[in-house]
Amino acid sequence: MRGLYLALGLAFVAVGFVGAFLPVLPTTPFLILAAACFARSSQRLETWLVKHPRFGPVLRDWRQRGAIPRNAKLMALGGTSLGFVVFLISTGPGPIAAGAVALLMLVGLAYVFSRPS
Repeated sequence: MRGLYLALGLAFVAVGFVGAFLPVLPTTPFLILAAACFARSSQRLETWLVKHPRFGPVLRDWRQRGAIPRNAKLMALGGTSLGFVVFLISTGPGPIAAGAVALLMLVGLAYVFSRPS
């Protein structure tokens, strides 16, 4: 299982770092998942990630208080809104599908905004 957690952690770090450069792909959730995987597979990589100068403070806040920074919340709102508009334009869904996707996105946003900043 350690090998699986290590591979998942590395994959999550890769996706998280890509997300640092692409505005529609979130970084923080993937790095939180990576840190959790590293906690079960590699103390060295977990320490590196949690002490990283750019991403470490966000990860430490999440671990200590379950906090999501305000700017990350706003980016989640913007990315979700943009994603929903792209979904509507590109697929032309019926009202039931559009409502289901909107509800799912709103549930995710409600969770994000319910966390402390």
